[in-house]
Amino acid sequence: MAHGSTRPTSRDVAQAAGVSQAAVSLVLGDKWRGRVSEATAQRVREAAQELGYRPNLAARNLRLGRTRTVLLVVPALTTEFFAGVYTGATRVAARHGFGVVLYPSPEGIGPARNPFASAQAALDGVLASSMAADALTAIRGDQLPLVMLDSDPEGSLGAATVNLDIADGVHQAVDHLLALGHRNFLHLAAGIASWTFEVRARALTERLAAVPGATVRTAHAPISIDGARAAAEAALAPTDGRPTAVVCDDDQLAAGAYKAARRLGLRVPDDLSVTGLDDLALATAIDPELTTVRLDAELFGERGMQALLDVLEGRTPDGGDIPVQLVLRGSTAPPRGA
Repeated sequence: MAHGSTRPTSRDVAQAAGVSQAAVSLVLGDKWRGRVSEATAQRVREAAQELGYRPNLAARNLRLGRTRTVLLVVPALTTEFFAGVYTGATRVAARHGFGVVLYPSPEGIGPARNPFASAQAALDGVLASSMAADALTAIRGDQLPLVMLDSDPEGSLGAATVNLDIADGVHQAVDHLLALGHRNFLHLAAGIASWTFEVRARALTERLAAVPGATVRTAHAPISIDGARAAAEAALAPTDGRPTAVVCDDDQLAAGAYKAARRLGLRVPDDLSVTGLDDLALATAIDPELTTVRLDAELFGERGMQALLDVLEGRTPDGGDIPVQLVLRGSTAPPRGA
């Protein structure tokens, strides 16, 4: 390097690449598209790398009025799903020079203590799940540029929403069970007042309402294996008109349904078919392995972070729900006598 021990500047990069300093700022600030050519952008990046140039982020952030830090508010860290959301979000954020602070709402729901003296001063924006909306209000995150995950697009607090196609996932699971011959269903539902769980219930009842002879009863449970076991055991104990299929709001609830079946002397799937939703590691740890709806948590985090970056840059984020997929395993079979 020709600069000895002195730190290279953007002017040095501009001279080496044969461009203006403004072009260097555009390229290294990832704002060059439509303003300089791809070839020029590549030349600037190569010059910066060769010179060992690192932009002065503190000065740059001061000019922009930004901290280049965003907050991800999740309901809890009790399943790997939200770890996947965080992984995907940080992957996209890092490509754009942003850091991500993770803030789990205590107890999964409800208001939380503000972790910042002033969220507005410490952060550029917030990415949050509908299940953490109360915590979001408590930390005044709703005063910042905000993108909501897993939230009602009609009543969202945020500038944009990013959703998985949960309704389609429920439809896939129910259609699979109907095709096997099941008509008597139990919905083992998460006992949490949240839009995402309302979508599951609505999708299930709408699908079954169109099928002659189909019935569904609902049992609510906390999202825990023991809580789900107790709720499922109570719902399945009466032998008169006992459901032959249990549709669970998530995989932990499904694991609880397995335990309830075993206590009642029922075999999965011979006496009882069970479906889950998430495709956590748990789904293949239980026996038989669980038929469940796979949600791509990392893609969910990536899309959410990209939407927030779009909002911060004044762009309209891409629309459309993220597709989900039913994964068939050993927990579903035709009902006895079908």
